[in-house]
Amino acid sequence: MTTMTRSKSAPALPLNTILADDCIEAMNGLPEASIDLIFADPPYNLQLKGDLHRPDNSAVDAVDDAWDRFDSFATYDRFTRDWLAAARRLLKPNGALWVIGSYHNIFRVGAALQDAGFWILNDVVWRKANPMPNFRGKRLTNAHETLIWASREEGAKYTFNYEALKSLNEGVQMRSDWVLPICTGHERLKDAQGDKAHPTQKPESLLHRVIVGTTNPGDVVLDPFFGTGTTGAVAKMLGRDYIGIEREASYRAVAEKRLAAVRRYDREALLVSASKRSEPRVPFGTLVERGMLRPGEVLTSVNGKAAAKVRADGTLVADGVNGSIHQVGAHLEGAPSCNGWTYWCFRRDGKSVPIDVLRQQIRSEMGERPN
Repeated sequence: MTTMTRSKSAPALPLNTILADDCIEAMNGLPEASIDLIFADPPYNLQLKGDLHRPDNSAVDAVDDAWDRFDSFATYDRFTRDWLAAARRLLKPNGALWVIGSYHNIFRVGAALQDAGFWILNDVVWRKANPMPNFRGKRLTNAHETLIWASREEGAKYTFNYEALKSLNEGVQMRSDWVLPICTGHERLKDAQGDKAHPTQKPESLLHRVIVGTTNPGDVVLDPFFGTGTTGAVAKMLGRDYIGIEREASYRAVAEKRLAAVRRYDREALLVSASKRSEPRVPFGTLVERGMLRPGEVLTSVNGKAAAKVRADGTLVADGVNGSIHQVGAHLEGAPSCNGWTYWCFRRDGKSVPIDVLRQQIRSEMGERPN
């Protein structure tokens, strides 16, 4: 089902739709600054010369489709510059782009991306857990692809759900090398003849990580090289809106059937671990103003070795030094920095309690306020 957003000054945005058109023309026809995230899997320009065979002389189902052929590097570069310019026009000021490629094209795309004004945030190496072997034995097995994550411009406040990605990685900070399998088995879509529906179908696990990590529910995700619709399928499941662009009718047919079978997760399941940076800022002075801590009250360090007195202006004084909870803690520890919220404790009912408990209480109250 197609959802349309309407405005007096802008054309309708065709949400949850696959546009049957050339990607550049279709993007240029969409309203400016309307997209939160673009995931692009452009042609790799593999420059294949002849057929590829296994040692038993059986043919390898490689990428030899017309859409991956370009007359020259110059032609490919021109195509890349054009679609990147169209993509950048579409992104909201704080929007971002992901583009994936192999060694055949990703370096050319990366240079064009920087020339276009994008600001590279990370490159990610997708290490394929089950790569196709190198049958000729003349090169290393090509076991990875590279993704570039870039904001629309330097200084943009892009979305990054740090805690959510950390949770996906069993509580460990997410790294820039992702070990995920390629599409096999039931995930590999087939056409009516039982052949691969698309030669470079990406795994849903890859898009899950991208979309959870760099968008929020309700965001609009555009894929200008939609293929069989992995981006749309994952976006729909995760409560995001999608727009796909695909000129090949056979791919669109597979994608439409796939998307019709996808159901969104329930609203509670779509919630992810919030980044501490996104939580409301609570000055320490607020605790004093509200009487949760009193001027003159003594705080002790978490290790019990240091003490400081609360002042009426929300600063602390100890050892002849006054300043913020962070500054005084750092001074007493002889350290360059200190997180005062976890360093300082107060006494209640004979127990030592971190002052961060009071901050979280205030944050909880802020979250309960009506919009």
